[in-house]
Amino acid sequence: MDVFRALHQHRLPDDPLILPGPWDAVSAREFAAAGFPALATPSAGIAASLGYEDGATPADEMFAAIARIARAVDVPVSADVEDGYGLAPRELVDRLLTAGAVGCNLEDSHAGVLADPHAHADRLAEVRDAAGDRLFVNARVDTFVYGDQTPEQAIERAALYVAAGADCVYPIEAPLAALPLLRSAISGPLNVFATLDGPSPAELGTLGATRVTFGPGFLHWTAEALRGRAAGFIAGGSGAGPGTEA
Repeated sequence: MDVFRALHQHRLPDDPLILPGPWDAVSAREFAAAGFPALATPSAGIAASLGYEDGATPADEMFAAIARIARAVDVPVSADVEDGYGLAPRELVDRLLTAGAVGCNLEDSHAGVLADPHAHADRLAEVRDAAGDRLFVNARVDTFVYGDQTPEQAIERAALYVAAGADCVYPIEAPLAALPLLRSAISGPLNVFATLDGPSPAELGTLGATRVTFGPGFLHWTAEALRGRAAGFIAGGSGAGPGTEA
């Protein structure tokens, strides 16, 4: 936990913390072997690896997957646990710690509907109270996905969540043009969502990102490469095909 928290501190503008998203033990080991200092599981990536639609993974299977990932590596693992699966804050914290996670994402929407920001802030405060300093809480703000898509709405929610004890704020899918304003108005670390073919982490850092995550992006790239290699063999070739050149 101390190592993970320290990774968010004193970052240079062009050097945000980069957290790739493992979906199983194999991908986690490869990311750790590549030199990443910490990992952040994507709920969508784990859902896909287990055969579920995003948001449909049963809680028991999600925590079991997180535990396999955390057990497979010796770097800190933060876990995306969506909106908390309806678990009471203390049970949610206990299950995260039992799985070996040092942090978590908690989003402020359910089934495409934004939560009341004050009620969600109260829930975050309860999670913080139950966790003490044992978890790094990343409060995901979904206003750019389900709200009015203005920085002002995201900033209002972020202020409530930071006051409730969130360690980091994650305005997912915030447009690049909004990042400098979000950075200037939000206290503490700012998590920015990145795509593998979009601006580099360094570029996102200069816009305000403290840390960069990719959601299921690496899983989708891997699946595309696998499909291309398999198609090459089916076609009677060497296996080289679409997606294998990346």
